[in-house]
Amino acid sequence: MGNATGVFVFVSELAPKRLQLLREVVPGASLVAFVVNPNTPSGPPQIQEMQATARAIGQQVLILNTSTEREVDEAFATIVERKAAAIVYAAGVFFQVVHEQLVRLAARHAIPAIYEWPEFVRAGGLMSYSSDRAKAGRRIGNYAGRILKGANPADLPVFQSTKFELVINMKAAKAMGLTIPPGVLAITDEVIE
Repeated sequence: MGNATGVFVFVSELAPKRLQLLREVVPGASLVAFVVNPNTPSGPPQIQEMQATARAIGQQVLILNTSTEREVDEAFATIVERKAAAIVYAAGVFFQVVHEQLVRLAARHAIPAIYEWPEFVRAGGLMSYSSDRAKAGRRIGNYAGRILKGANPADLPVFQSTKFELVINMKAAKAMGLTIPPGVLAITDEVIE
């Protein structure tokens, strides 16, 4: 295999950290739902990672597979029926497409949820944890410019995200009767009032 270049943004690898952050906000959550689209290449590895993390910390997790809007509604019916105290959403393009539905259902049922990207939180969701896409985007632009000016792509190292961002919507927290712990607020990159 030859030399490679590119930008690696952590996406699916962050589900265990999302679970940890959500447990700090909802410490008494006996059952946490993990909603995942199993029909993507990252779906099965995310499920395995979440199951391993849940076992390691003694957290009961309900895995719910969703890949259609109807399945999202069915998943929420199961979440409510099983009385899951919180939701972790897996990474995936499908969830970005239906983000308004996910946020609306979580708010309607007052179930704290953590999402992949800040756009979910800006749409009314509780919290998100993700790689810093702005920094990765700047690196991609930098690499593209260097390559267009004649740089050999094989000479450019693979850039890996090292900056992550936690975004919290305090209005959503208040609506759910949640108090965000000071330790979580201290590491929050953006607070939406």
